Amino acid sequence: MTYTLTTLDNGFRIATERNADEHSAAFAIAVDVGARHEEPSEGGLSHMLEHMAFKGTTTMNAREIAERFDLMGGNINAYTSHEHTVYYAKVLKEYANDALTLLCDIIANSNFDQTELERERQVILQEIAMHHDTPDDLVFDLYQEMAFGDQPLARPILGKAERVATFTREDLINYTRKHYQPTRMVLAAAGNVNHADVEKIAADFFAQQTTISLQQNLPKARYVGGEKTLEKELEQVQLVLGFPGLASPHADYYALQVFSTILGGGMSSRLFQEIREKRGLAYSVSAFASGYQDVGLLGIYAGTTVEHLAELTGALKDVLAS
Repeated sequence: MTYTLTTLDNGFRIATERNADEHSAAFAIAVDVGARHEEPSEGGLSHMLEHMAFKGTTTMNAREIAERFDLMGGNINAYTSHEHTVYYAKVLKEYANDALTLLCDIIANSNFDQTELERERQVILQEIAMHHDTPDDLVFDLYQEMAFGDQPLARPILGKAERVATFTREDLINYTRKHYQPTRMVLAAAGNVNHADVEKIAADFFAQQTTISLQQNLPKARYVGGEKTLEKELEQVQLVLGFPGLASPHADYYALQVFSTILGGGMSSRLFQEIREKRGLAYSVSAFASGYQDVGLLGIYAGTTVEHLAELTGALKDVLAS
């Protein structure tokens, strides 16, 4: 395997790891922007931008984008987190350059068509509604909110429905100009890829872009903690018990990941064996550790019925104390 890193004159980074024996190629373009970077009035814009990237460019409409990727037989998708937005694709090696060209095009040349915006707005509002109807997802939003209080890290990635309903095309354009800067973007490629080809395609789309503003200086986050309950007519109680963790750059971050796996990362984990196998208190129980650039979280999730809640919380404490 051969690893190569190139930085264009404007700061756009291109990293490849070539393995000539692979039959596939994978690409990801990561942007240093997520829910944490949004102003209160912008809540959900990072996520909406991710959706709109697939809805048309200066040369293709949404259907043409979908058909071109499907004809390659590969996989393309994107996700938004609190600190990043990532667009990625995986295809057979013979389609590598075509897939990368399309991936770059949807990011560099999105036209934010007004008709598509109105349609996709409704899709996102449905996504938000679905999220609120999924308690084992919603409980993590509540935990995030209690962990960070009134800080940006507490905000939901999807945004709030009443705000998403008001975003305009100009909002999307201005947010892109503000955050999609060459110095805040990385293109990574792995598999049967050629670095020279990857660099040329990336340069065709991004080399002429300029950095018009410095990276946003985010205030240092702090873990606040607290307790919050939300009552709904459900069969189960969804519970998250959380603690301060470690930031992703911390020297012991990966040790914490190992600890999280031992605690609740699989069928042989302590939580699974004690809570599900030994006591039968929950179908789903797990532990997680997540890190941001300056703070982290460690938590336990479980779902159980009301009559078993007290026993479950006691058992969780026993496992943590053992």
